[in-house]
Formats: sequence, structure tokens, C-alpha cells
Amino acid sequence: MEFYAGEYDVVVIGAGHAGCEAALAAARLGYRVAVFAISLDSVAMMACNPSIGGTSKGHLVREIDALGGQMGLNIDETFIQIRMLNTGKGPAVHSLRAQADKKRYQAVMKQTLERQNNLHLMQGEVVEIRTKGDRVDGVLLSTGQYYTCRTVIAATGVYLKSRIFIGEFSQNSGPSGLFPANGLSRSLMELGFNLLRFKTGTPARVNKNSLDFSKMAEQPGDEIIIPFSFTHDTLEREQVPCWLTYTNENTHEIIRENLHRSPLYGGMIEGVGPRYCPSIEDKVVRFKDKKTHQIFIEPEGLDTDEMYVQGLSSSLPVDVQMKLYKTVPGLENVQIMRPAYAIEYDCIQSTQLKLSLESRHINGLFFAGQINGSSGYEEAAAQGLIAGINAVQYIKGEPPVILHRSEAYAGVLIDDLVTKGTNEPYRMMTSRAEYRLLLRQDNADMRLTEIGHNIGLIDDKRYSTYMKKQENIQKEIDRLKGVVFGPTEEVLNYLDKKGSSLIKSGITAFDLLKRPEIIYRDIEYLDPNVPSLLRQEKEEVQVQIKYEGYIKKQLRQAEQFKKMENRFLPDNIDYANIKGLRIEAQQKLNKIKPHSVGQASRISGVSPADISVLLIYLEKMKRGNVND
Repeated sequence: MEFYAGEYDVVVIGAGHAGCEAALAAARLGYRVAVFAISLDSVAMMACNPSIGGTSKGHLVREIDALGGQMGLNIDETFIQIRMLNTGKGPAVHSLRAQADKKRYQAVMKQTLERQNNLHLMQGEVVEIRTKGDRVDGVLLSTGQYYTCRTVIAATGVYLKSRIFIGEFSQNSGPSGLFPANGLSRSLMELGFNLLRFKTGTPARVNKNSLDFSKMAEQPGDEIIIPFSFTHDTLEREQVPCWLTYTNENTHEIIRENLHRSPLYGGMIEGVGPRYCPSIEDKVVRFKDKKTHQIFIEPEGLDTDEMYVQGLSSSLPVDVQMKLYKTVPGLENVQIMRPAYAIEYDCIQSTQLKLSLESRHINGLFFAGQINGSSGYEEAAAQGLIAGINAVQYIKGEPPVILHRSEAYAGVLIDDLVTKGTNEPYRMMTSRAEYRLLLRQDNADMRLTEIGHNIGLIDDKRYSTYMKKQENIQKEIDRLKGVVFGPTEEVLNYLDKKGSSLIKSGITAFDLLKRPEIIYRDIEYLDPNVPSLLRQEKEEVQVQIKYEGYIKKQLRQAEQFKKMENRFLPDNIDYANIKGLRIEAQQKLNKIKPHSVGQASRISGVSPADISVLLIYLEKMKRGNVND
């Protein structure tokens, strides 16, 4: 029996990483929010890796934090190991990765939602999104409650008509044995959305006490802990190790002999899987010449002996999994506690969205996370935060917050999904960003804190701290330009010890720091007047000086890029009426309805010649003679 149950400003469907960020953002901005999770045990659940961050993903977490989101704060409180990756390369690809205490991460995030003013967290399955005309009106639950609302954010993760596969066995199920969401897909199709079928998977969890770590390489955390959140300069915590081992030819032979039993190769799975995070079957088939594959053994928490076997994701039958896992050094006597499985699910075609993550044809309906075809906790959380912000902007009648590709990895992520679409689960990578040196993880606060403060998610106290940091960095850069080291015995001996070219006359600290082998710590040693700076400030001074020329070059490129991004296109243009545009371009432009000329230029099927025609058309519009 259907009945009216209440009214909210924002309804969030799903309480995974996207739903949590969306709900918290909207509630913190002062609006009444209802969040529906299919199970309250699924709030912020880590159904796959018990980790946050990693290459490019760590950048996203830093950006979420700079905008006023929760993920960075949550992992800082609950990590059990943390490492800065890619430190042997340039700062553009340095990226934090933290191993989380899986259950504690969930518990802390769930409690954050429970204690947030304006936010009501409830268990229930949303089966229908209702509209009035071309706008959202409310949601209906399977148990009959009908809630009216002004906006809806669909953040359903992998639950839509989800089905798991373990060899010949399959059943309708969400991740980790939770219920699937079977009703909402039909509602979305009735609302005019095109649905895709994607697949992902997860490896087995194994008993720590059945492993022989003496046959593996220990992977410790960093001695100096660098936090995710800019509100923390340093953290102290005892860390636990992860472990590295490898597959071998015996592993691969068992897989090859049993490919016919894999639902992936037997045709049972319809969904498209992630190219950049393949199952072990995929790796063995696609990389035939590779004799070994890395396997990381990662703890799932401090109060459990379950270990996550990263690199052995599979949908093979349990008996095959047991055989192949035991071929890996250190896993000869392994006890599998939860078998690996594949899961397929419905998601929408993301080109049906605006850059604000709002639907193109239903006002007030936003989408975030894996329902948009992305993969990963961090990608989901970034979209959730932007969707939550823009749901509030929609209610207020104000322009949406749209991050450019030159401003944030989150901007690259959303632009790729909306403009280009995806035919497989989309994973963020540093190579997708054109301005990597500008979009470093260390300067995310410098790029985005101002935006977060203007929105209302960064309070005045934090903003004041950020402004002081900016002032300290600039003061120190300016000071170093005036500090001169002469060719004294102390300086020459120190340079010789560092393997750095000796000097014959004075050199400024600024120019000395430009040398690859010299770091800010060396300046601190040589200069008795160096000021007391925070770790973040020292890091930023060093990067800005060392990469000054490259940064200036990318800034010039970004300025050119922004000119195209700021050539806005009216929503009501019918591109079929623009003479000179090729038919394919007309069709693609009418389908995507790009926000700007810059976005139009990135649509597959729109050529540079089409952009030239479009620019001419805009000039004619400006002069009022578009019929010429």
C-alpha cells in the first residue's frame, strides 16, 4: 500500500562513496536530505580493495578534501598503512595510497552521516523516481513510502539488477551477499534513459593464519606519514605491512585449462569489464608472454584475519580458485574465506548528463558514481560531492559548479564521462589529464579551496589557515631569491657531498634549489635564517621553484584552453540548422548539447573544421545575423 511519508529537499539513492559525499555536502549547505541505502550495512562499504587512493585516485581524494568533502578526513582516521606512490618520478604523478581498516572506515563514515544535521539516513529500496512534467517530484520505496523532494541524486553503485558469477553458479545479488536493487532500472528506462550493462569483480579473501609470509616480500608503510586531508599536516600511527608475491606458470596453466568454466569466456556474463583492472583470467589470456603477475596480500582491518588478495580477481569456480591460489608462493596452504566473484549491473549512458551531473531532460535529477559508468571509490566520491553541490545550486536557482579539465582531476573525470561517454568501467588515470603538472596532489587546496569556501563547505577558520599557508609559501619563495651562498669551505664541502656542481661565485638559494639533487632540507641546513614552515609549505616551495619553467608553460596552455571553455553555447541551439556542419557533427552536438566550444571540441565525431563553423556561427549570433 503506497502512502505519503514526508518531504525533503534532496533525496540520495544509495549510501556508497558517492552517496555519502552527495548527502553530506547538501546537508552541510543547510538543506534537508534523505539518504536511502538498500542495507545500512552497505554505508561506505569497500566491496573491493580495502584501500583509498593510488595513482591519480589519490589526487581525487585530495581534491574532495579541498572542496570540503569527507573522504580524506575519513581515511586519515581509519588507515592502517599509508604510502606515497611514484616518488621516483616527478611530482605530477606522486599519489597517496592508504590501506584502510575496512569496517572502521564504514563505521566512522556511517556515524558521520548519522550525526550530521539536516540528514536522515534510512534503509530502503527506491524502486521509482517520479516526475511532474520535466522535473523531479519524488521517490517511491518498495515498502510503499512515497517521499516528495526537489532534487534526486541517483548513486546506486553496482546494485541495479546486479548478479554475481562464480563459475557455473550465478544468482541475483549485490556485492558481499547484499540484496540487489531490481526495481529502479525499469523506472529509469521509463524516464528515457539508455542503460548499459557493465561488470566488475573482486578477488578472494583468505585467512591470514594460513599464509607463509616468509615466501613474500614485505611492503611497509612510509616512515613519515603524509595525510590525505589538508587539515592535518602530520599524523602518527603504528602501521601494519602488506606483502608482495607473484603468480607463475603453474597458476597460468590451471587458468588456461579451465577457461571453458569461466562465465566470462563461456558467455554467461553480458557486461563489459574494466580494461585497466582485469581479472586474472583476462591477464593470462591478454598477456600471454608475461610469466608472472604481481599479487599483493593486504589486511582488511586490525580486528580481522581476513586478507585481500589484490591481483587475483576472478569469476572461475571455487574448486579452480582453490587450485590456482595454492600455486602462488606463500599461499600453498591457503584457506579461502570468501571466494572471488564477478558482478554485473546496470548503469546509464553518461552522455545523457550535463557537466553538472544533472540529467539533460529531467530537471533536478542528478547521477553520481558507478551508475555513470565509472569504477572506483574515489571516482564515485568526487562525482557525489559535485552532484550534492549542484543539487543545492539547482534548488537555489544558481549556476552549477563545473570544474574545468585544467582545474581538477574531478573535472577531467566528469568531462570524460559526459562528453566522451564510456563503453567500459571508467578508471581515472594521470594520463587522462592534459595539465598534470598543474593538477598535482600537493596543490589541490591551492586549486580548489577558494571554490569550496565560496560554495560554503570550507569554513572561515579553515580558509584563513589556507590563506596563511599561501602567504608563507610566497614569502619564502621571495626570500630565497635574496639569500646568497658564497663558495665557502662549508658550502663547497656540502655540495661535493651531495654530488652537486661546485660554485666559483655566489648562488642564490632559489637557483640552488632548482638543481635536481638539492632539496629544501639542504637549504635548511645551509641557511641559518630559514623560517619555521609546515611540511606542506616546504613541499610547495620546493615544487614551485624546481618546476617553475614547466609550470609557467602549462599555465599558458591552460589559459588558452579556458578561452574555449568560456565560449558558452546556448542550450536551445538546433545544430541541424547550422550550415556547414557535417551531419555527424550535427547529430553528436544535438545529442550531447555541449556547455561550451571547448566541450564541443572533445566530442567524438566533431572535427576541427566543425569547430571553426561553430565559432563563425557564434560570431553571427553575437551580431544578430545568424541567417546570413
